[in-house]
Amino acid sequence: MTDDRQTDTAPAPEADRDSLMRLLGGRTTAIDASLPPVVFGLAWFVFGESIAAGGAAAVVVGAVIAAWRLRKGDRPVAVLVSLLAVSFGAIIALHTGHAADFFLIRLVTNAASGLVWVVSIVVRWPLLGVVVGTVLGQGRRWRRDPALLRAYGRASWVWVCQYLVRLVVLIPLWTANAVVALSVAQVVLTWPLVAVCVAVSWWVLRRALPEDHPGLRHPQGA
Repeated sequence: MTDDRQTDTAPAPEADRDSLMRLLGGRTTAIDASLPPVVFGLAWFVFGESIAAGGAAAVVVGAVIAAWRLRKGDRPVAVLVSLLAVSFGAIIALHTGHAADFFLIRLVTNAASGLVWVVSIVVRWPLLGVVVGTVLGQGRRWRRDPALLRAYGRASWVWVCQYLVRLVVLIPLWTANAVVALSVAQVVLTWPLVAVCVAVSWWVLRRALPEDHPGLRHPQGA
C-alpha cells in the first residue's frame, strides 16, 4: 500500500525529466527554428551569394512552417513571432547588403534572453520555475518551497550558459560574414544544444533538491 501511495504522489524521476524536456526543449520547435536559417544559407550559396534569393527562400519556408503549425493547433502568437523574426532577418540583410545580418536578430534575441534569465535569478523568480510552474498549474506555490526555489535558481544558470554558448560561437562567425558556417551552427545550436541544456539543468535540479523532496510536481510549503 505504501508503494501505491508513493507512485500516486511522486512520479519517477525519469517521468519528470521527460516532462521537462517536453516543456522546454521540444524537438519539433527547435527543428522548426533551424530550418529557415539553413534554407537561407543554402539558397544564398546556390544562387551566387544572392541575399534576395536566400531571404525569399527562408521566408517561404517560414511561412510554410507557420501554416503547418497553425493547422496543427499551435498558438498563433508564437507562430507569428517566428515568422516575423525570419522576415525581419531577411529585410535587415537586404538593407545592409551583408548576408550574415540575416542572423542579427538571433544574436540580439539570444543576448536579451540570457539577460532576462540572469535578472530572473537575481530577483528570485527564476524563469525555469516560472515556466514549469505555470505549465503544471502550480501558480506561485513553487516559490513557497525554499528548496525548490533554490533548485530552480541553480538550474536556471544552465539556460543562461546556453545563450552564452550561442553568442560565443555566432558572434565571430557573424563578424566574419561566414554565412554557410552560421547556417550550420544554427543546426548544432538548436535541438542538440537544447537537449544538452535540458539534461544538464534536470541533473542540477535534482542534485539541488534534498533526497526526501517529492519532486518538482509537488512543491512543499515553507
